[in-house]
Amino acid sequence: MSSSPSNNTIPSVPFPPDPVFPFNNPNTTTTPSQPSIIGPSPPPPPFTTDTSRDESLRRVALTLLIIGVVLGATLVSIGVCVFVCFYKRKKKKMKMKKKNDTEAAINGEDSLDPKDNNLQQWNHQSSSSDIGQNLFTYEDLSKATSNFSSTNLIGQGGFGYVHKGVLVDGTEVAIKQLKAGSGQGEREFQAEIQTISRVHHRHLVSLLGYCITGSQRLLVYEFVPNKTLEFHLHEKGRPVMEWPKRMKIALGAAKGLSYLHEDCNPKTIHRDVKAANILIDDSYEAKLADFGLARSSLDTDTHVSTRIMGTFGYLAPEYASSGKLTDKSDVFSFGVVLLELITGRRPVDNSQPFADDDSIVDWAKPLMIQALNDGSFDGLVDPRLEHGFDVSEMTRMVACAAASVRHSAKRRPKISQVLSKRNILETVFT
Repeated sequence: MSSSPSNNTIPSVPFPPDPVFPFNNPNTTTTPSQPSIIGPSPPPPPFTTDTSRDESLRRVALTLLIIGVVLGATLVSIGVCVFVCFYKRKKKKMKMKKKNDTEAAINGEDSLDPKDNNLQQWNHQSSSSDIGQNLFTYEDLSKATSNFSSTNLIGQGGFGYVHKGVLVDGTEVAIKQLKAGSGQGEREFQAEIQTISRVHHRHLVSLLGYCITGSQRLLVYEFVPNKTLEFHLHEKGRPVMEWPKRMKIALGAAKGLSYLHEDCNPKTIHRDVKAANILIDDSYEAKLADFGLARSSLDTDTHVSTRIMGTFGYLAPEYASSGKLTDKSDVFSFGVVLLELITGRRPVDNSQPFADDDSIVDWAKPLMIQALNDGSFDGLVDPRLEHGFDVSEMTRMVACAAASVRHSAKRRPKISQVLSKRNILETVFT
């Protein structure tokens, strides 16, 4: 028995295709020269571990730290440089300020107090050649006064102290030491420099120099040996001042005040005319002193003072009530001084029988009217004079006083009219 070849052949069984190696698929025909559509496999990714990743992070952190340190150091260096430059500049400005302060006291061009914020800067048009003052050191003045010994103390008040001193060349001086750290003292110092530096008159005390040392402010004046009018009139135990001396003092003080009001440029208001500010030399010539409250008339024309300065008993009524300051305010104060010379009384004195009258002005007004009407000076004139006066001179003095202390500033004479008996007598009876 024969068998057919087809019966002996093993049937072909299809295999599932190999997805990775397709060329192993028996059902797939490939051509060796035909490139694979899949292409070569990409190279495997580099082999990494957690250790290498941490190392990279450390390097980044270190780099950032270095950058931060360098940047911080740079900023600190810049800050230090800026601070040093600012400090040096400020120090230089302070030195220049100190230098300018000294020059300002000579030229009157700037504020003298860099610490006082309330202090207004002041200007004064004057050259150093016009002033001719000396700049003293504190050591100079301390030596001149034996270290400001109490034995050399010749005056004191709210402003500070006044000592007599002797300079190296033998010149006798009066040294006013203003209270340190006082805003008012600083203003008075500036006012003195500003005013006296530009006024020169035989009946005004001369400023010889000054001292600026830290907070210390000192003024050096000519020494006037015979003290003040207040001392001679009111000090207990003093001999009676004769009438001719009183007339001479009144005339000298009026001349000094007239110079301030009418001949000075700019015109100046003293603002504190009183017996204590009239110094007397050995010949009984009067010298007006203490210009710490003085004001230029240019200032008083533009505003009303909000701070009433001066001495009670001498203040003009319009100035005391409203702050309006004019040269007539000084005239009123001078009129009070004339009343002191006439009556021998203080402006305000509780020991005197002023009765219900507030001041020497109110007390004296009716007596002055009587004296000018009938020539009777009883009750008005200082009894210590014992009629030892010239009646015509007393009449002129009373007329001047009566006109000067009028309540209305407009009706008061100018100080130059006080010096002219003809004008003052015409003014009194109008």
